[in-house]
This record gives sequence, structure tokens and C-alpha cells, in this order.
Amino acid sequence: MKEIIEEIERFNEERDWGKFHTPENLSKSISIEAAELLECFQWDSENYNKQDVYEELADVFTYCFQLAMVLKVDPKEIILNKLEKTKKKYPVEKAKGVSTKYNKL
Repeated sequence: MKEIIEEIERFNEERDWGKFHTPENLSKSISIEAAELLECFQWDSENYNKQDVYEELADVFTYCFQLAMVLKVDPKEIILNKLEKTKKKYPVEKAKGVSTKYNKL
């Protein structure tokens, strides 16, 4: 993960793009790229272009990492913390094999 963050930092520094990377702009970019990812499956969820999916997914990840960098948070830490909270909402004995929302389990 450190290598990815360093490469993103280098990429942005070379282009002087940091001034555009406000939390608001990065959040918008995450949403836009997530919509582009979803678009890959718009008309046919079985015969999608994998390369397009990989590229859009990479864009989502990149903007998420950039937002974490701007907010000065460790992606690994916040993901693991959230996963612990989610485990409590969705205990295995109630959630296994079902997609029911936690408040309806």
C-alpha cells in the first residue's frame, strides 16, 4: 500500500495537481468514477469488458487513496475499523448467505 501511495503522490506532484485535490473534489471524483464503473455493466452484466472494469475500478481506488492522503488517514486503519463495526452489525449466525440489511436481520 505504501508503494501505491508514493506513486500517486509522485504522479500528482509532477503535474502540480494537489491544489485541485480538496476533500470535496475528490469525493465528487470518487462518485463520478464509481458511476463509470457501474456503466460497464449497464446493459449486460454478464458480457462486460473486463479491461474497462479494471480501469474504472483503478480510478475509484486512486481517488479513494488520494482522499485518504488529503485527510491524513491510514486507509488500512479506517478499513479495518469499519470492518469491525460491520462485523457487529452482521454477525455470521444471522447474516450468512443472506443479503438482508442489518436492521432487518
